[in-house]
Amino acid sequence: MPSEGLRWETLEALKNSPKGKLKYSPDWLEKGEVSETSEEIKEDSVASPVASSPPAISVLSPRATQMAGCIRMCEQKHKAKAELSLRQEQQERLVATAAKCESEQLKRYEELMELKQRQEYQSMRDMLEKETQESLGRQEKLREEHRHRMKILNLRLREAEQQRLREAELERQRQVEGRERHRAINAIQEEVLQLNQLLQPRPSTLTDPALDHTPYITRGNQLCSQVSEVVPASGQFLSVEDLTVAERALQEMRSLVRNLQDEVAQATERKRKEQEEEEEKKKRHEELKAQQEEQKKTAARSAKEKAKKEGLQTGADESTLKWYNALKDAASQCAQAFDELSKAKDTQTKKFKMELQKAATTPVSQIANISGAPLKEAFEKIDKLLSSRPVTSAGKTVSTSQHPQGLEFVSYKLAEKFVKQGEEEVASNHSAAFPIAAVASGIWELHPKIGELILAHLHKKCPYAVPHYPPMESGTSVEDYQKILGYRVDDSKVEGQDSFLKRMSGMIRLYAAIIQMRWPYTGKQGPHPHGLNHGWRWLAQILNMEPLADITATILFDFLEVCGNALMKLYRGQFWKLILLIYEEYFPRIEAVTSTGQMGSVTRLKQFLETSLRTKQIPVPKSELGSAFFRS
Repeated sequence: MPSEGLRWETLEALKNSPKGKLKYSPDWLEKGEVSETSEEIKEDSVASPVASSPPAISVLSPRATQMAGCIRMCEQKHKAKAELSLRQEQQERLVATAAKCESEQLKRYEELMELKQRQEYQSMRDMLEKETQESLGRQEKLREEHRHRMKILNLRLREAEQQRLREAELERQRQVEGRERHRAINAIQEEVLQLNQLLQPRPSTLTDPALDHTPYITRGNQLCSQVSEVVPASGQFLSVEDLTVAERALQEMRSLVRNLQDEVAQATERKRKEQEEEEEKKKRHEELKAQQEEQKKTAARSAKEKAKKEGLQTGADESTLKWYNALKDAASQCAQAFDELSKAKDTQTKKFKMELQKAATTPVSQIANISGAPLKEAFEKIDKLLSSRPVTSAGKTVSTSQHPQGLEFVSYKLAEKFVKQGEEEVASNHSAAFPIAAVASGIWELHPKIGELILAHLHKKCPYAVPHYPPMESGTSVEDYQKILGYRVDDSKVEGQDSFLKRMSGMIRLYAAIIQMRWPYTGKQGPHPHGLNHGWRWLAQILNMEPLADITATILFDFLEVCGNALMKLYRGQFWKLILLIYEEYFPRIEAVTSTGQMGSVTRLKQFLETSLRTKQIPVPKSELGSAFFRS
């Protein structure tokens, strides 16, 4: 409306006037406050006649009140707009700040998510790489196992092929040898038959009553039959044993022919010479026997007198002799128990006996100080045989259960072979004592009868292992007495002293090794079947007997060198007292009975005793077997 527009123009003019620029507070009346501007307005508009008069109350007209209200509304509107602008700015700033924070948080979240993704990706990649490596490792392991299996397979194939080739070669050799043996047996049979014709009496010899062809003819016919029995049937090959039997028959046939021819040519002359030689031999033998008996009696009297004076024995004590005789009787009973098998005449039984003896003695012959495995194999073969289980020897299977006397025969021959190894193998090679002793000790522990037979054979061949110095009894020939003392006598010829001492040394060393060795593979934990206490008894018994020249020094040195260390560890102080006794009291006795030419063994014993007493130590035998040997 026009009046309304005019009103606003008026208000605008008033606002721009000097009055309008005054500060105006709409609630000044309510607060009872008067501003400087109000006072100035009152001064300009109202003149106060009296200075102390009360303030005038302004009474506005309706129009002024309306104007004031409009002004106030306008100001409030501007104020509201300003506040709204301020709030909008603040809100915008808040929104901008919030947006910026949200943007930053979003960036951090995105960075976090990206980090997690990278970590997950890295984790998955690591896991994949690990699985890949593991897969590659498994593949490599599988390839390695495959190569190993292929290698083993190829090795087995090669071994199988080599075995096949060996078997084929053996079969070829067997065929060739079989044909050769077949040709040989034919030639042998032909020669035997021809030689048998020579045994028949000729017209020129029929008139000679001194010649009797009957034994020769009978034996010749037997040999022809023996050869005919071993000739194989068509298509079969002759065995080596049968060929050996035929060759022996041929040799015997040749010997028969030679003997017969010699007898025909020189019967009378030979008989005369034999009688003369027999008489001369008998005469010399009787003279030698009388001389030896006189010497022995003189030596025995001297020894008894000396022992009576000095307190030493000339032989073993009663308990030792009782034990010695009991072992000898046990061996004799064992030998009698297989008498039927030993004297068998039929070819089959003789062949079985030979195979059984080979099965018993071959493993003992194969014992060596190379490693523990062959030793264990030999032990197991012997144990099987003694347990009546079948064993394979020289390609043939035998068992003691195949004959009632088989076990007694094997036990006797086995013990005899152990002692023979000491007599021959250990005598030549001292290092062989311990492996043989280990097997013998183990067999002894499982089969005590074998141990008794070993001792019986040992005492028979080496009475000094008892120890026992057998006296010469009346009625015993010199040759028989020398055999009792351990000497070998062949055709009235006694072996040399060096050979005798060497054999005695080997058997004493074997005995000294047996009493300290235990078979490591046995499950038994009991005492040794014939342990070091028997070695201590042997040593004490030796020192209670008068020494003999040569032999006493030899066996003492061998015994102490082999088991002196073991006795030292067991008896300690008592052992050193015994060694001192040997050196101070017994050794001078040995020197007294030793001649100048027999000082070798005495010197060795003296050096051994002096070194031992000086160092208070006896070294371990060089050939002793340690635990590493049995693990090899």
